[in-house]
Amino acid sequence: MEKIHTSIVINAPREKVWNTMLEDATYRQWTSAFHPGSYYKGTLAKGEKILFLGPDAEGEMGMVSRVADIRPFEFISFEHLGIVKNGVEDTESPEATLWGSAFENYTFKDVDGGTEVVIDQDIISQYKDEFEKMWASALGLLKQLAENKDELIR
Repeated sequence: MEKIHTSIVINAPREKVWNTMLEDATYRQWTSAFHPGSYYKGTLAKGEKILFLGPDAEGEMGMVSRVADIRPFEFISFEHLGIVKNGVEDTESPEATLWGSAFENYTFKDVDGGTEVVIDQDIISQYKDEFEKMWASALGLLKQLAENKDELIR
């Protein structure tokens, strides 16, 4: 497992950036950089299961995770426990256990009247370069959404 560390400064208050990142309509937009049609199911509360999903030719695919920690407008941590393949949750196969106990952490800091979003993600080595590129696109979309008041990207 390797680490990705990236960040972006967004000219909007932490609450606005947090809400833009996690509210359903805008979440679906900025995460399209990873997989078109991405969304999540679950409750954003410590210890709760979250499914990060997207469409696949044979059903839904994605990650089985849990909220490891949450401090609204400050920090949220997801622990990845396995995968979803063809709509079925899997935490036990060799493919799924590669992701076991991988964390994805988001820190929100006040910076010069805006917000710095810092992402620290555990990643399987073979996906690191691809995810670094996708993060650059995703954070650009998040910035655009959060800075453009209540407009959605079309």
